Amino acid sequence: MSQLHEQDFYAWTQQQVHLLKDDQLDKIDVAALIEELESTGAREKRELLSHLEMLLMHLLKWQYQPERQGKLGEFTIQEQRDRIRDHLSENPSLRNPDSLERGLIKAYHYAVRKAVYDTGFKVSHFPTDCPYSLEQILDMDFYPNEDKHEN
Repeated sequence: MSQLHEQDFYAWTQQQVHLLKDDQLDKIDVAALIEELESTGAREKRELLSHLEMLLMHLLKWQYQPERQGKLGEFTIQEQRDRIRDHLSENPSLRNPDSLERGLIKAYHYAVRKAVYDTGFKVSHFPTDCPYSLEQILDMDFYPNEDKHEN
């Protein structure tokens, strides 16, 4: 890995782009470039899981704290769904059903922890496994146990 990569990441990226454009492949910092590409892919997956986690937490709060349903909760649910759809359209390979299901399990685990913190309920108050299908989670009209909240 080059010293420039460690000292000034942005300058390193610009240098690598310049070398690629000028077909100076023998000067490319291959090891660092591989590491950065792998890291970028992992970051895209983490971002998707983060949006899923946030959405699941708000769906749980919607379902288990119906007295606190309101426009802000509805907005957050819709926003997270939009962000997930955008992210999947920009990264279609993340739509892999097996990978999405594994990600959903992980995201649900963290969503429950956040919902416990946010609501004051015990972990046992929430289902052990995600009670929503992936189809429901992404359905813009799905709200647990009822139709869309009207205010």
